[in-house]
Amino acid sequence: MNRLQLRDDSPCAPDNGDDFLHLRIASIFIILIGSLAGASFPVLAKRSSWLHVPKSVFDFAKYFGSGVIIATAFIHLLASGVQELGSPCINPAWQEYPYALALSLLSIFFIFIVEIIAFRWGTAKLAKLGLKHDAHGHEMGSHAAHGPELSHDRKDVEEVVKPDTHSDSIDSSKGFAQDGDALTQIIGVAILEFGVALHSVIIGLTLAVDPNFKILFVVIIFHQTFEGLGVGSRLAFMKLPSKYNWVPLVGALIYGITTPIGIAAGLGIRTTYNPNSGMSNIVAGVLDSLSSGILLYTGLVELLAHEFLFNKEMMEGSNGRLAYALGSMMLGCGLMALLGKWA
Repeated sequence: MNRLQLRDDSPCAPDNGDDFLHLRIASIFIILIGSLAGASFPVLAKRSSWLHVPKSVFDFAKYFGSGVIIATAFIHLLASGVQELGSPCINPAWQEYPYALALSLLSIFFIFIVEIIAFRWGTAKLAKLGLKHDAHGHEMGSHAAHGPELSHDRKDVEEVVKPDTHSDSIDSSKGFAQDGDALTQIIGVAILEFGVALHSVIIGLTLAVDPNFKILFVVIIFHQTFEGLGVGSRLAFMKLPSKYNWVPLVGALIYGITTPIGIAAGLGIRTTYNPNSGMSNIVAGVLDSLSSGILLYTGLVELLAHEFLFNKEMMEGSNGRLAYALGSMMLGCGLMALLGKWA
């Protein structure tokens, strides 16, 4: 009897009762609505011809969302990875080295190398057609996040293209340039979505089995809505050819369903899944750490650097606009960091 009691009191013992089962099931649909609303509203509002949303609102959503993503990387992912991989329920060998930080570092450099290869390949292809692009978006200004912005050097194009095929070749090179730019933007957003999706599934699994359900449920509603706003604002400002208009909508849908999928999976295995077990801690810690690196790179390089330092409109704009953007971003970062107190 004493042995059983010790096992029940262990921090590694299962602790995922069936309390609030009906509310846990309802949370699938409630969080689905909140996530989809946060991610899809910026996309739909940007495309709407009758819903006249002021530009300042879009700017707020964009910069607020950037702050949310950066806070998610540090507070909700990296800190969680450190905690999970430092759990007493896993092999002590995991605590002999800061594996969470190392995995985050590995993830940052992996994404960085992938983007370098993509930029070099794209630059070489465009150079053959007499087209240039500015990898930092200096020339294009406002929406330079997630990949290079293309600029056409008309003189170079005319030198490459023969007069008798001028029209067809220009059209062909334009199409290639648009497709190349679209591809780099899609890759950038896909990287962001991948990191967020891993995090969202883990959140769903946790919510389905966590004994402190009520507090966690309320916090995650806000968490997913804010994070959805961040993802949705990136999707809304993608500059894509008309044939790729479906990409932002699909991106918003994917974000919206990931946490509900995690909740449904958690409810399905709640009687056998032990979130406190060593294996669960290792899997969650590794995924959180890798995801933190993805969001850190995306937040600091693609969002902060490209939207501020490499953004001509921002650097040459008024002090009021800069203050508004920085305030919006810090508000998003602050609110998301505050939510880390409970989730």
